[in-house]
Amino acid sequence: MSEEIDALKGRRVFDLVELPHGRKAIKGRWVFDIKSDGRKRARYVAKGFSQIEGIDFEALFSPVVRYESVRFVFALAAIYGWYMTAVDVKTAFLYGKLDEEIYMEQPEGFHQKGQERKVYRLRRAIYGLKQAARAWWQELEKSVKKMGFVRLNADSGIFIFRSDLGVVILIAYVDDIIFFGKKPLADEKKAEFMLKWECRDLGMPTEFLSMRIKIDGDKISLDQSAYLEKVLERFGMTNAKAARTPMVEGYYPSKHTGPNNLTLTRKYQSVIGSLLYLMLGTRPDIAYAVTKMAQHCANPTEEHLSKALYIMKYLAGTRNYSLVYEGRKGMAFGLESYTDADYAQDPTHRLSQMGNLVLLASGAVSWKSFTQKSIATSSTEAEYMALFDCAKQVAWLRLLLGELGFPMKAPTPIYVDNQGAIFNASNPVMEKRTKHIEVRYHKIREYVEEKRVSLFYIPTDENPADIFTKPLGRVKFETFRKSLGLEFH
Repeated sequence: MSEEIDALKGRRVFDLVELPHGRKAIKGRWVFDIKSDGRKRARYVAKGFSQIEGIDFEALFSPVVRYESVRFVFALAAIYGWYMTAVDVKTAFLYGKLDEEIYMEQPEGFHQKGQERKVYRLRRAIYGLKQAARAWWQELEKSVKKMGFVRLNADSGIFIFRSDLGVVILIAYVDDIIFFGKKPLADEKKAEFMLKWECRDLGMPTEFLSMRIKIDGDKISLDQSAYLEKVLERFGMTNAKAARTPMVEGYYPSKHTGPNNLTLTRKYQSVIGSLLYLMLGTRPDIAYAVTKMAQHCANPTEEHLSKALYIMKYLAGTRNYSLVYEGRKGMAFGLESYTDADYAQDPTHRLSQMGNLVLLASGAVSWKSFTQKSIATSSTEAEYMALFDCAKQVAWLRLLLGELGFPMKAPTPIYVDNQGAIFNASNPVMEKRTKHIEVRYHKIREYVEEKRVSLFYIPTDENPADIFTKPLGRVKFETFRKSLGLEFH
């Protein structure tokens, strides 16, 4: 706690002043934590929920790197054999400068003798303030731009430095920073960064966004096993009997319209929240099951909770699976994508379920499973809408590749199991059966004409995107799981 107060004083975060008449000081509290390496940490945190918009804060938005982008860069690192090194900025939020006039109570146990009635006039951001992340981000962006880095348009959490000696890619997620590139130049830029900010040098990164990183030759694997173990322990599922699939084949949850059980709802939302974090990070195999069950967070039943915990039974049996990117193998296949839709799947509202998958270095870098917003009148229409959504994601990844210095001249293949959808996307004709389709879905035709994507038919039994559209049987599920780049370690 003394170290935290010294850090606040050292960063000149506050001035001790009398509280002006008519102003209210924000309260604070101590938060304690033990880090993964055993370090004890104390933070004096503002109770930001008591801030008043227009007085204590204005803009809040702060960009962070997207999960897809992180996986994408790791896949590129596997292909090109990039060196990587990481730093953790100490007390990052305390660097952010505040434009607003904010007052905060002195921390419990550390009141200045004889000045107990005075308050902190914050000059810099402090943890817990609503605008703290934004203030830190603005300072970070200014500093890396002075170092010669340029922020990407495709993802504001990625910066790139180019020189005659090579390229360095910087990924930032709040105070966690990774540098990718050739070793001498990456180390040089990291050292320059550490001169500006007080950091812990983490060397070769072993963890990022709760994803454990393992490097074996030209293979890079990512997993969230440590987080998964905590989740299983929290919900009493550590020694649960393993399930072979995340959802029973043919099961479709029905909507509950009865009274809400608040205790059950809170537990259910906690389970789904934990599963979503795993799904978004390194577990595409549970995407369909989690997103389908997440639709019932507002008013779940005991049956819904049972099926959500069934997903954890599956995870308990597959806790040692990692998302693997293979360098040499990945170069052969390049960027490829798959899309699929299950027509009028939901018996309640007859909306179709669709999913897409993008692979690089033989591992999934992007995946999506969700219910379409409007009712499709045919399987071709459902597949056509899914194809458009997949093409949008591919277009964004191609943009990201171009900004990183790898422009793609050849079109990216998209595999779909519906000939009608391929025909509609490849031929700008207006048929009576498709004239009602919204104009935005016809954007796929532009992508095909501009040769950004090329469309290929793939039989349903060979389409790995099928795993995102319905609860599959064990044999088919395990076959498609391998296609995602998930491997036992």
